[in-house]
Amino acid sequence: TQYSFKEVFGTLVVQKKLFDVVAKPLVEDLIRGKNGLLFTYGVTGSGKTHTMTGSPGDGGLLPRCLDMIFNSIGPFQAKRFVFKLDDKNGVDVQCEVDALLERQKRDAMPVPKTPSGKRQIDPEFADMINMQDHCKVEEVDEDNVYSVFVSYIEIYNNYIYDLLEETPFDAIKPKWNNCNTPVRNGDFIPPQSKILREDQNHNMYVTGCTEVEVKSTEEAFEVFWRGQKKRRIANTQLNRESSRSHSVFIIKLAQAPLDADGDNVLQEKEQITLSQLSLVDLAGSERTNRTKAEGNRLREAGNINQSLMTLRTCIEVLRENQMYGTNKMVPYRDSKLTHLFKNYFDGEGKVRMIVCVNPKAEDYEESLQVMRFAEMTQEVEVARPVDRPLCGLTPGRRFRNQAFREELSRKLEMRGGPINGEREEQSVSEMFLQNFPPLPSCELLDVNDDQTLPKLIEVLEKRHKLRQMLSEEFAKNVLAFKTMLQEFDSSVVSKENYIQGKLSEKEKTITGQKMELERLEKKIKTLEYKIEILEKTATIYEEDKRNLQQELESKSQKLQRQASDKRRLEARLQGMVAETTMKWEKECERRVAAKQLEMQNKLWVKDEKLKQLKAIVTEPKNEKPERPSRERDREKPVQRSVSPSPVPNAPPVRLRHRRSRSAGERWVDHKPPSNLPTETVMQPHVPHAITVAAASEKALAKCDKYMLTHQELASDGEIETKLIKGDVFKTRGGGQAVQFTEIETLKQESPTGRKRRSSPSNPDPAEDAAESEWTDVETRCSVAVEMRAGSALGPGYQHHAQPK
Repeated sequence: TQYSFKEVFGTLVVQKKLFDVVAKPLVEDLIRGKNGLLFTYGVTGSGKTHTMTGSPGDGGLLPRCLDMIFNSIGPFQAKRFVFKLDDKNGVDVQCEVDALLERQKRDAMPVPKTPSGKRQIDPEFADMINMQDHCKVEEVDEDNVYSVFVSYIEIYNNYIYDLLEETPFDAIKPKWNNCNTPVRNGDFIPPQSKILREDQNHNMYVTGCTEVEVKSTEEAFEVFWRGQKKRRIANTQLNRESSRSHSVFIIKLAQAPLDADGDNVLQEKEQITLSQLSLVDLAGSERTNRTKAEGNRLREAGNINQSLMTLRTCIEVLRENQMYGTNKMVPYRDSKLTHLFKNYFDGEGKVRMIVCVNPKAEDYEESLQVMRFAEMTQEVEVARPVDRPLCGLTPGRRFRNQAFREELSRKLEMRGGPINGEREEQSVSEMFLQNFPPLPSCELLDVNDDQTLPKLIEVLEKRHKLRQMLSEEFAKNVLAFKTMLQEFDSSVVSKENYIQGKLSEKEKTITGQKMELERLEKKIKTLEYKIEILEKTATIYEEDKRNLQQELESKSQKLQRQASDKRRLEARLQGMVAETTMKWEKECERRVAAKQLEMQNKLWVKDEKLKQLKAIVTEPKNEKPERPSRERDREKPVQRSVSPSPVPNAPPVRLRHRRSRSAGERWVDHKPPSNLPTETVMQPHVPHAITVAAASEKALAKCDKYMLTHQELASDGEIETKLIKGDVFKTRGGGQAVQFTEIETLKQESPTGRKRRSSPSNPDPAEDAAESEWTDVETRCSVAVEMRAGSALGPGYQHHAQPK
């Protein structure tokens, strides 16, 4: 049995090659805002969990997907709690202050719910996430900020459980008392099954599921490993650690654009894009008679097989709807597995399936079923692109903001900081005040001191004069500056007027050119319409020309066929005319010969009558003529004379078989095996003939005449022999054909016009005398010469030819 797949990997394939072909396109779609779903499907023990998780030193698809995501968005990640998932499968965006307050509140909790990135990595899985290739997505949108959220659930016995939910201890393993009976802790609350719901965008999600925001590959894989330890596994005959549930690891990526300054996240919920990648490790399909399952294991196997059968049914109905255009309802709700991923199968993302095959001979039947289903799923196309909302902001905002900050800090460092700048401004004002004359000492030590105040007054007057001079100079400068401004304004106004005039002229020119363009566009449309009409007309004419050419060719071929048929018919008619002419010439010769023979027979009859009358007259009356016997007549036939008077004492004529009139030619004498010899002179004899029991092409090729002997029983019980004659001629195909020309009928009859006795072996003279009494010469003569005209074969026989 052969199965075809898009890609087949051998037993020695490395995890990196498998990831590059299968999972890498899904991660690229995730960062571009599209959903993805990846299954591992196969028989129990075929390597599904190993393909998804990997082994120490060689991580599987899941750690490689996480590593590629964080390598791509590492420098563009938002701070923790900037994006906040709600309980309705949506995401909100918070400002930096609210995110900071929530971070402080979470840090104050005794047990942080979010794993810390600075914590030591668990050595149990440290080798699985130590990737050396540093794979990343090219062309990541650098003006967006990103946050990654992960959740981990399992579908066990068609119930959904959250593997990240905090529980006091393992819910599956109870404590045992002294009586070897299981005892549950009264304070323990078993995990509750989660419910599937539909959000406002008609996407399915698990309500109340724990979703953890992670900032690195180590944090994300630590969350996965924490949930992996809670997965339900059991020991079966086929696998020591067989997965008894379907596990689903969901990676959600929230991204939103930066604001116009390129500093903070844009506070608009409509601009947030939420995409998710679901990595599903299906439980193995198996036969319970091989796993020797009992009790809980049997119930688990039944639910696993039921959910996988529902998945197959959904895929088959989707394929049928796609191939035949039907609209059958897909039974998604028959299983939690198919109900959860209904949106993917309806076209809200790309679906990939990895089929794991175990080469064990015992798994032969199950592997055939798995590959048959996987081959059929390739024919279902559900991928549909998702359009991201457009923010309408200038690209490259993040790097421009960073460049501005770096330049600002560099300038501040060059100037010595903002405090040094203020001192520089103060020093400039101090330098301006130092131009004034210094004030003398204003301290009055004596009442009679009359020098200090006059000096002070003098200095103040100087300062006042200097100030007036500065104010006048300042007023002059202000007036000059105003004048310059007025001149500049007037020049600007004149330039504006000039520019306005030019602009109006340009606008008029542009308007005229627009009108000309419109006119030319209308003309172009008219010409295009005319060209289209001419092209259609030319197409019609070409079609008519093609049809007429075909009709002309067919008619010319018909005329050629008719001309060839005419030439062939003319040649055939010429041959028929020649044959008919030859035939009628022979017929005329035959009829002339027959007429001559008939006249000769009449003359002979008359001669015979006259001879007998003469004998009667000359004989004495008392003597009676002796009746010649039939045997004597047969033994000594009298030769017929052409002249009116027969020659007496003619020699006896030798009996001869009748020959065909066309004996000079080569004949095929066709005598069927049922032919009976008549033992008379009427038996036809054709010399130099090829006698055959069945007509054959070999015999016909050697001859030019054909004769068929046919015998049948007449109504009076006599044998009637027909000789059917024809001409043999060659056909165009190289064969032989026979054209029948005449039929000769030979009929043997017994005379009934008189009583006839056969002569005894020892004739008695007395009896002869007695017989001669009732047989007169006239009767004998009439019987002896009774024959049909044209027959030279003796009395009592008929011969008549019937030309076809």
